[in-house]
Amino acid sequence: MGSDPFGRIEKPQPLDDSELMSIALGMAVRGLGATSPNPAVGCLLYRRDLGSVGRIVGRGWTQSGGRPHAETEALRRAGELARGATVYVTLEPCAHHGKTPPCAAALINAGVGRVVIAVPDPDVRVNGAGIRMLESAGIEVVTGVGAIEGAVHLAGYLMRVADGRPLITVKVATSLDGKIALHNGRSKWITGATARARAHLMRASHDGIMVGVGTVVADDPELFCRLPGLADRSPIRIIADSRLRTPLTAKLVAGVQKTSTWVIALDTTANERKRAFADVGVEVIEVGPNKDGRLDMATAVTALGSRGLQSVLVEGGGRLISSMLAARLVDRMAWFHAPKVIGGDGIPAAAALGIGSLTDAPQFRRIDCQTVGEDILEIYAVQA
Repeated sequence: MGSDPFGRIEKPQPLDDSELMSIALGMAVRGLGATSPNPAVGCLLYRRDLGSVGRIVGRGWTQSGGRPHAETEALRRAGELARGATVYVTLEPCAHHGKTPPCAAALINAGVGRVVIAVPDPDVRVNGAGIRMLESAGIEVVTGVGAIEGAVHLAGYLMRVADGRPLITVKVATSLDGKIALHNGRSKWITGATARARAHLMRASHDGIMVGVGTVVADDPELFCRLPGLADRSPIRIIADSRLRTPLTAKLVAGVQKTSTWVIALDTTANERKRAFADVGVEVIEVGPNKDGRLDMATAVTALGSRGLQSVLVEGGGRLISSMLAARLVDRMAWFHAPKVIGGDGIPAAAALGIGSLTDAPQFRRIDCQTVGEDILEIYAVQA
């Protein structure tokens, strides 16, 4: 409660639709990186007839593995208090029978009075059917509340539905002059501990993390999420390795029983090499070559989408990043800048792109800028 300039006490007011949807959107974030192939959705149930300002009677978000759905979880927590409640859900409730009954039917059976939706579901099995089912049952439906923020949270899911591939985010940590390492390859540590922790949080919110074989050979990374309490949120590790040069002794191979490792290789690579990886539990994804005889990354990311991945974090190296940029597959960039200058003999963030005109350069717009410890994090979205 507050007071006006004359000292009168202001009465608390019920939360409005946008405020309540903002809470639901905050809950949806908890599932990012853990729900594929299902979207990460948030849902809450609110009763305006309880107390002086109303009461949230149920909260839910899509659980690990994609089930239970957010609506089911919120209804379970609300119990009988769901009857007559207003539902705030970040994505249109499903209307089809899959491994679980339709969420729209569950809301109807629970007797909710009103449903507020941020983003309609473009999946052909839904695509307005959930809204129609609710309206046919006499439930008021409002759409578009929190739609912009909802579309940002659901970008990976929406990308996979529309284009059949995951959202691709390139993460780089460089000096002020854009170098990822010294001339001798040393890069530990360009950024500070706070920035590195933020990078691990990014890993936890993505379905997959991709590096090139050069990074594997040079650094032998594990690519786990090392934040306390989030070890089980480590994404699937993906290596772009056209000729399967990854050593079978690499940490990404040795740790396959803990977290899955996939390798993307040319379909012309020797079968005995493919069998060697398969025998130790690494999945080999075969794709054809592009016009230059290298991995066709457009086909590769489509293969990742067909396996249910909605978001992939690309962490290097420079050749992989340049190949993704050249193929116009980068949707976002997360760029950490450290307050250091390495010089012209350092290793650049991206390899040569062979661009002859600035109009041909991939274009991005900055959508966020944050101070992270001593470093700066800038987030860019591709310029349509």
